[in-house]
Formats: sequence, C-alpha cells, structure tokens
Amino acid sequence: MSDTEPTTGPGGPGGPTAPGAPGFRAPGPEASGSYLRKAGTAGTARKAPAQRGGRGPKAALALLASTQLLLIMDTAIINVALPSVGRDLDSGSAGLSWVANAFLITFGGLLLLGGRAADLLGHRRVFLGGLGVLGAASAAGGAAGSVAVLVGARAVQGVGAALAAAAAFALLLNLFPDGPDRHKALGAFAAMGGLGGVLGTVLGGVLTDLLGWRSTFWLNVLGALVLALLALRLLDGNTRTPERGFDIGGALTATAGLGLVAYGLVGAGEAGWTGARTLGAFAGGLVLLAAFAVLENRIAHPLVPPAVLRRPVLRLANCLSALAQMALFPMFFLVSLYLQSVLDQTPLYGGLGLLPLSLAVVVTAPQTGRLIRRLGLRPTMTLGFALLFLGMLWLALALAAEGTFVSTVLAPSLLLGVALPLVMVTTNVAATADAAPGETGLASGLINTSQQFGSVLGLAVLVAVATARTDALGATGAADETAGFKAALLVGAVFAACAALLTFRLRLPAPASAPPHQDRDGGALE
Repeated sequence: MSDTEPTTGPGGPGGPTAPGAPGFRAPGPEASGSYLRKAGTAGTARKAPAQRGGRGPKAALALLASTQLLLIMDTAIINVALPSVGRDLDSGSAGLSWVANAFLITFGGLLLLGGRAADLLGHRRVFLGGLGVLGAASAAGGAAGSVAVLVGARAVQGVGAALAAAAAFALLLNLFPDGPDRHKALGAFAAMGGLGGVLGTVLGGVLTDLLGWRSTFWLNVLGALVLALLALRLLDGNTRTPERGFDIGGALTATAGLGLVAYGLVGAGEAGWTGARTLGAFAGGLVLLAAFAVLENRIAHPLVPPAVLRRPVLRLANCLSALAQMALFPMFFLVSLYLQSVLDQTPLYGGLGLLPLSLAVVVTAPQTGRLIRRLGLRPTMTLGFALLFLGMLWLALALAAEGTFVSTVLAPSLLLGVALPLVMVTTNVAATADAAPGETGLASGLINTSQQFGSVLGLAVLVAVATARTDALGATGAADETAGFKAALLVGAVFAACAALLTFRLRLPAPASAPPHQDRDGGALE
C-alpha cells in the first residue's frame, strides 16, 4: 500500500511551498483525500477550510508562504546588519550577539505554545496577533537608541514570529488536508523559506549600505502590515477547535523550559559547553520540562496530550526534522563566513554566493510532491537525506584556502539545494500525517520547535567544532580557518548520515480509505 495518499477527498500533506508553483492545482473532488479520523470525525474525511469567502486556496497559500518568506528573511537579514549596528550604537561583539540570540530564544521557546493557542483561540486570530506583535516590535527596534533596547525588541519579535509561524503552518494544514496537494503546498513553503534565507542576506547588505541598518526593521513593519490586511480578506476566522480549557501550568513550564534550553545552547556557542551559564540554563530547562511532563499526565486539558507524543511516526519525523536543521542551518552560516573571511568577498557577494542554492530549492520544491507520489514518502525522504549527506561531504572536501567560489562552493551547494526541499517537505508530511483537525496547531508547534532547536543546537555544535579545530592548529590564517570549516561540515555530514539511516524505520499508518495494494510501506514504526 502507498504511504503517500488515499484516493478520496480534497488536499494532501506537505511542507511549506510557494503559491503558483509549477504543477499546483486547487484541491477538488479528484484530488487525494485525507486520513479518516476516529475522534469526532469517524467515517468522514477531515474538512477545515482556511480560505474565506469562497476565494481559492492559491491566494491563501500565497499569503502563508509569504509569511514564511518574511520570517526566514528576518532571521537572515539581521546578521548582515550587525556590524553597522555595532558602529552606530557603540557596542562590542558580546552585545551584538544577543541582538540575534534574543530572537532565537523566544522564537524557539514559544512555538509550542503558539501552536496550541492557535488551535484553541482560532488560527487566524493568533496569526494576526503574531503579525501585530512582530510589526510593533520591529518598529521599536528601528527606533532603538541603545543595544539594550534593541535586544528587548528582538526578543519581542521572536514572540510575534513564534505565534505567526505556528498559526501559519496550522492554517496550511487545514487548507490542504492529507494528500498530494498538501505535498505541493509544503513544497511551496520550503521554496519560500530557501528564498527568504538568500533574500535576507542580499537585502541586508543592500538596505544597510543604502538606507542604514534601521531600514531592515522597518521592512518588517511594512511586511507585517501587508500580510495582516491580506489575512483579513483571505483567511477563514472560524477554524479553532471546539475543545475548551487551557493548560496554563503546562504553557508556563514548557515555554520557560524550552527558553532556558535555547539560552543554554546559544550560550554554549559563546562560553563553551562547560560554562556555568550553559550548565545552569540546561539544568533549569530540564527541570522545568520534567515538571511539564508530570503536569501533562495529570490535567484534563494538557498543552500536549501524552497520547500525541506516543505516536511513533510523529516522534521519528520530529527527530529527523531536527537532524536536518542541525546540518543545514549551520551550513549557511559557515559558507557565508568562508566566502567572506577566506575568499575575501564582501557581505553582499557572500550572500549572492548562496543564490544558486536557493534557486535549486525553488526549482526542486514544487516537484517534491510528484516524487512522493511516484516513489513513496519513505524512499523520497531517504533520497533527500542521502543527497544532504553527499552535499555536506562534497562541500567539506572541496573547501580550500586558495580556492574560488566556482571551484569550492557552487557544485555542492546545488546538490544541497536539491536535498533541502526533499528533507523538509517529507519530514513535515510525516510529522503531520496523524494530526486530527483540532491538532493542526499542536502539530505545527511541535515540528517548528524541532526545526528551531535543531538549528540552534547545530549552530552551537558546528561553530564549536570549527573554533576548536582552528585553535588546535595554533594560528588564524586562511588555511587554518578553512580547516575549521571543513571539520564542522564533516560533522554536519555525520548528522545527515544518521538521519538517512533512521528513515528506514519510518512506517506511516495506512490511510483508512485506501485499498490495501496502495500502501508500499504500511504499518507502524518498528
């Protein structure tokens, strides 16, 4: 039986993808359907439209994918602007690092809460609230007169981004129930994410050079305002679950615990893994997460129902998603640093060096759903992680102190651009395949949290490896820096290899409406 889609009903699962992608079609009676649900929807296909007023799903998907573009662009754009921020506000590297880190900590800590809040309070309401917080905090950042104010604004930006990201992904899951159309939608989402990373780097250089670093924050204000106005016209405001009750204790312990763990991971990249701050943050975070686990088993309306976490497919998919980000996120950072510090390129050209990779993402992402239908979900996922391993290994071996962009980065980056949407879309499909209508926000919060913490952990680990390797050589020349980058990328390749092997354990539950011969993989996790 096929592990990709059943044969009735609209829509299908997939990762974030861009509107108007090649081959995209609106869901209709002929499209693949959803898995049938037992809780409250037994015998009927899931149906939770996210578009409003009869407008087509393409417009809603364009809005949601553009939100992904804005959020990823915001994460990348600040890195290019930081040197100018330091000169303008008279801050050293320690203060500047927290301009970026404050966003990562609140974003990672609040994704789970944002997803559950979207289910209970309404997906469009939380989406609009997140955009409002993001826009207001961006305005405060653009007007900041000190680094302390800027760090505070970035922390609040992370709150808004977490709410908007979790709600946007949940809206996408509601708009495209399980099947091929969700695969295409998730492919568009992934394409916009890849494009956002490069646009953020390029626009960061252009805007900072022409208009100053404050313009990068005002761009967020404009983007959030436009998206909010479109959301009022395009998104259905009645998609919340009828469930009542909110787990305040679970929300506080989970958010604080995840925030402390993120703080520890960020601190580990600066002060080392054995520093008092790092160990204290980890210890406090683990205690709070343990308290969260106890609370969730004792209350009537838990933030994360324990039964959800016992689903083997969901657990494995979230683990794989985190491993993918542990390799991919630091790779962008390390390649940009290599191009600038070793090959002496400007920040603008360093960003443009990642453009071929992003173009490969944009071309590949819309085809991911077709590959899933043809090969099956698990083979496509294995292929993606295998390409990710080969791309990371090739890049590590190609880097050279006397090299050029064409001889070192170009070819392996194209392979990585093909791998990125394959791994992101397939892990998102697997992580959300079991999500009932009232769990879409929760599923989006879990998968986004896994991705965010994979990014932070991967960056901390790989930067630590690169630094340790360079320091061990006792010098700071181009050859020594290159050796550090190569060592870090080889560790990233190990993460990708582990994920590729783990994909063989994936067994999606058979869709209830599909005939037996359609499921190639069938069953549950072994």
